Formats: sequence, structure tokens, C-alpha cells
Amino acid sequence: QGQLVESGGGSVQPGDSLRLSCVAAGFPFSGAAFSWYRQAPGKEREHVATIYSTETLTAYSDSAKSRFTISRDNRKSTVYLQMTALEPAYTGVSYCHRVSYETWGQGTQVPVSS
Repeated sequence: QGQLVESGGGSVQPGDSLRLSCVAAGFPFSGAAFSWYRQAPGKEREHVATIYSTETLTAYSDSAKSRFTISRDNRKSTVYLQMTALEPAYTGVSYCHRVSYETWGQGTQVPVSS
């Protein structure tokens, strides 16, 4: 089912921006859809954004809609999540997921604090 590797996480302050990357391997990238999820400490994993094989077709959670942008680069087999105006409530682990498959990355930490 392939492999996903996230990167780009790290400690930020409220209001900062951050771009996460997810590199895919082991399956045809261009035809696949991908999602980003986040999991806050002690909470369930929740959906943030999805991008389909047609790059212009995307979907966002209500909280991510105005502040986050999901994109992909088929030449690099990479999915991105550009996050802006980060808030402490967003602290947690962000995961990349291949839609319709049980393929998840290992996660990347995003601690947001002042």
C-alpha cells in the first residue's frame, strides 16, 4: 500500500505559519487522493483537508477553510499543507493519509505556544 513520510513540523508561536510536507512512495502518486489529519493530546484524530487527483479539487474542515491550504506536486510525489495564523488549540500531531487505503505517515509534531 506504499509509504508516507511527513516533515516540516516544529515549535511555533501563535500567529505563525508552517508548511508540512508528505512524501509518498510505493504506489502511483498522481492518481491518488490524500488527506491531512491532526490529533490533539488526548483527543481523536480529526480531518483537516483533502486533495484529489485533480489538483483543483480540495476539501477542508470548517476550522481549516480560511487559514490552511492543501496542495500537491506530482513531479515530487509530495503533498503539502500550508498553515497560517496557527493557534495554541492546534497543538498536536499532524498526519498524512492516502484516501481509501490504510496508509498513514508516522506524523509530525506541531506544538503551538508562546
